[in-house]
Amino acid sequence: MPISSSSPTDLWLRGVAVNTGAPADVLSRLLDPAAGDARRILCEERWVPDEVVDAIVAHPDAKVRRAFAGNPHVPPAHRGRLADDPHDLVRATVAGGPRPRPRRPLPLPDDAVVTLLTAEERGAPERVTVGEIVSELMSSWQVSASFRYRMRRHEHPAVRSLAADVWGLLTAEEQKGLLADPHPDVRRAAEYHLWAGDAAAREAELPDPGRVRWQILNNYALPDALVEAALADPESRWCLAGNRYTPAEAVARLARDADPEVRVRVAARADLDPAVWAGLAEDPHEQVRTRARVQPLPRTPDQCLAVDHEMDEGAHDCECMIIELYTEPDPDWYRACAESEEVVLRLVAATCSTLPADLVARLAQDPHEEVRHRLAVRHPLAPAATVLEAFVARPRQRPYLLMQSRLPRTGLSHLLDHEDPEVRALAAADPTLAQAPVELLADPDDRVRRAAAANPLFAGEALEALLHDPATAEGAAANPGLSAPRLHALLDRAALPRCGAS
Repeated sequence: MPISSSSPTDLWLRGVAVNTGAPADVLSRLLDPAAGDARRILCEERWVPDEVVDAIVAHPDAKVRRAFAGNPHVPPAHRGRLADDPHDLVRATVAGGPRPRPRRPLPLPDDAVVTLLTAEERGAPERVTVGEIVSELMSSWQVSASFRYRMRRHEHPAVRSLAADVWGLLTAEEQKGLLADPHPDVRRAAEYHLWAGDAAAREAELPDPGRVRWQILNNYALPDALVEAALADPESRWCLAGNRYTPAEAVARLARDADPEVRVRVAARADLDPAVWAGLAEDPHEQVRTRARVQPLPRTPDQCLAVDHEMDEGAHDCECMIIELYTEPDPDWYRACAESEEVVLRLVAATCSTLPADLVARLAQDPHEEVRHRLAVRHPLAPAATVLEAFVARPRQRPYLLMQSRLPRTGLSHLLDHEDPEVRALAAADPTLAQAPVELLADPDDRVRRAAAANPLFAGEALEALLHDPATAEGAAANPGLSAPRLHALLDRAALPRCGAS
């Protein structure tokens, strides 16, 4: 059994850093540089009390603030307090979002986003520029569609121009307002949407293969000559099949393409002619038939996007982001999905966070395990038993599930001898076990030993003994049963100054 070579005080500090019962005055002492790696753990790897948040945000060491700026366990409002930090890397970390990135990132507060978008260079950039920080922000999933829409009349052009990103949500008058905006950057952002739909704006020849060609074929209206050239090129037809500007006649031709991947992409379009859809629903290729049949007409672009996302994820433990749709969920459509015989549509329903309790209960009993697991990972009302089932069966989802209050922490005695050490570690921490998990203190996996030693069923002399055993010292220091005076005493042994001490 490997034993840590760290000193006892290092082990205690790391344990105290994750101790859920440690009061704010104990945790604040770990912000001292002498705390070593425990300081990073406190700022980066756990929920932090408000009083400690205040101390971190005001801390003179940018490394402390930067660690906290990417903490996935704290609310965006806490991280957003660092949006105007004097250090560029701290601001860049706020903009880049928490790490590891949650499956469904929460948006930063409006004022934090505005601060990042409207910042000016503070002299010569040290490591990252304001523009690079904005790029990080816009690719971080922390700026919601609703923010973009609400900002359509904001006083600052850098903020106001974001409304063009949700062009389809704007009324005709609002679109005209952006096109006539007094600031050229706002007008440029709005004019892009007119330009993208103007086939005459494109040259009549295909550019050389590469990113520019890919962008044009996927996203812009094309003149007839360019459409014909793309139809004649096997490598271009897949792009054309998904381009929302592709003419109906070309779409009908692509629906008969020899390549099933092209036909699948056509089958995913929201604007299919009923006759084209009917032909694809009888296609000889199973994937093409399925993609057409799971979504009868009429269908919306957002509905197609939701189905494509689930079909692309497949059924094997994917860690893909949970997409944000630009329109409000249609409750009737999601109800129909939840009640559908199509597994793909039930997977879609499981991702809808507003799905009502009766349908959640229905999906929690779904015969297809991937539906149950998707529900566990994505729905706030997923039953505890369903969440636990997913935790045991889906190792790659565990880091995300461990951060959720929905994951059961009690009633886990049946998992104490599970073959997977991560599952044993979860069970070892159960405070409702019939007795302290003594046998797991000698487990070959250090995660299990730490979890067992942190179980509050250990107390008194038994807990003191664990604190002085190198194999269990870190876990014992994380035990929430330790009193504040005892925690302070451990930090005293590490010579950490008491808060307010000179």
